[in-house]
Amino acid sequence: MKLRRLSLSTVTAVTIAAMLVLSMIIAYTTFFAIMKRLTEVELRTLPADVAQAYRDIQDGVMPSVESFRKLMLVVPEFEKTVDAQMNVAFIGHILLAAFICGSIGYWLARRIARPLEKLVSAAETLREGDFVVGLGNFRGGTSEVHRLGRTIDALATDLDHMEKRLRFNTMAVAHELRTPLTILQGNLQGMIDGVFPVHQQGLQDLLMQVQGLSRLVEDLRTLSLAAGHKLIGERSATDLADEAATILAAARPMLDDAGMRVETEFGAAFADVDPERLRQAMLALVHNSCRYASTGGVLRCETGLNADGSAFVRFLDRGPGLSEDISSISFDVFWRGETSRSRATGGTGLGLSIVEAIARAHGGKLEARNRPGGGAAITLFVPSHSI
Repeated sequence: MKLRRLSLSTVTAVTIAAMLVLSMIIAYTTFFAIMKRLTEVELRTLPADVAQAYRDIQDGVMPSVESFRKLMLVVPEFEKTVDAQMNVAFIGHILLAAFICGSIGYWLARRIARPLEKLVSAAETLREGDFVVGLGNFRGGTSEVHRLGRTIDALATDLDHMEKRLRFNTMAVAHELRTPLTILQGNLQGMIDGVFPVHQQGLQDLLMQVQGLSRLVEDLRTLSLAAGHKLIGERSATDLADEAATILAAARPMLDDAGMRVETEFGAAFADVDPERLRQAMLALVHNSCRYASTGGVLRCETGLNADGSAFVRFLDRGPGLSEDISSISFDVFWRGETSRSRATGGTGLGLSIVEAIARAHGGKLEARNRPGGGAAITLFVPSHSI
């Protein structure tokens, strides 16, 4: 089993147990070796017959009476000297065992801590605002350290993506606000200076610009709620077919103005959704078709259950379709599917972003594709509700 797959608690317990066993083995094996060696050294200082008597007793052999008598006279001093030397030698070996175990423990601790140093460096880099850390395939350390490394790497990637999105969105908001604000400022300044006459049509034009700004602000607020996971309110079992029929009926004047004929194929599609947000998403898709696909002359709406059991509502048109890079766009804020989709058409560029945010808030998704023969098909999927 690799070290990095073990938990920190397991590694700590195994290391402590191993060091204790190793120190006991060192102490046990050296004790008898030290005692035997020191005894032999001291025996060499005794007379030969006395030393032999001591060895005989150790081996279980009875020495001569004279040798035994001489041995008894020197035994107290002999054992005192041996014990003193053994205590010193034994303490030294214990210190040696502690040094060996400490060195091994330090090496293992460094093996565990080395990946943490790399993670600390990565965290400091993130704190400084550099999100391109790139730990890559992080290796080493315990299981907790390994997971932490992968989490920091994923966090750095997400933060880098968020920073790029924030930078882009800030520039896009400034661009979207600049045109109507310039128009408002120029016209109002002209009216104040008496260059432009104050008449009904001019005020209506200015009001149109203000309404466009209001729509933009409300769309940004919706996306902000989605980012804070506060977009969805109370959910209820709702039939997407009924909601789609209601939206199409309410949008009839807008569809007539765009010259679009409506076709429907409604199948039961019950889902636990926020009905208000669902209607907002459907209406945004209808607006999108009226703005960008009116040349096709037809809008088809379908509802039903997908093969995976999710409920869906699909809007199909015969307009110019979507750009070929639609799969890589992921409905970024202020993205428009083709060059004709500009402010001139009346959109804020946030419509599909809002629809996707609503879909994700419900645990669903938004898919867009081009239809064979021309046109686009945009489908909103949400988890179904079993009745």
